[in-house]
Amino acid sequence: MTAQAPVQLSVMTADTLLLSLAAQQRRILGILDGLSEDSLRRPVLPSGWSCAGMVSHLTAMTRFWFVAVMTGVRTEPDVDDDFHVPPSVSAASVLDTYRRVCTEAIAAVRELPLDTPPAWWPEGVFGDWRLNNFLEVLDHVLVETAAHAGHLDAARELLDGRTWDWEHGRLADPR
Repeated sequence: MTAQAPVQLSVMTADTLLLSLAAQQRRILGILDGLSEDSLRRPVLPSGWSCAGMVSHLTAMTRFWFVAVMTGVRTEPDVDDDFHVPPSVSAASVLDTYRRVCTEAIAAVRELPLDTPPAWWPEGVFGDWRLNNFLEVLDHVLVETAAHAGHLDAARELLDGRTWDWEHGRLADPR
């Protein structure tokens, strides 16, 4: 057996990862496109979260990691209540806020080198767990966003039978 030379990976840039994150954020909005206020608020899984609640969580998570942790504009993590959307806040407003926060948060970190350490860390909130640089924070936000997009895709299927069509980048018709 002949040994193979290690594969040379191209240089990963923040722009590459941020483009992937933006694609996941668009996927989230696409998955939810056309759902009524009632559908966006209806829990479909035993854990009780709604699509609007998940987007509220994604908004808080994106703002926390990019704005607070990476730029130092501190906010307290809302680990208990960010899935809750008060009745006085429309689901459309939750989606609009998510769009705005995604744009603002990406703009806040776009120029950071991947080895930039956090500007602030919420000591004691996560125990001994810590992210050490922008690459780790960006990876965390990207993975969390993609995972939650999958959760939203499953919730959408339970609501009306539609799922995300990766090939065409849009919602598929119900099966």
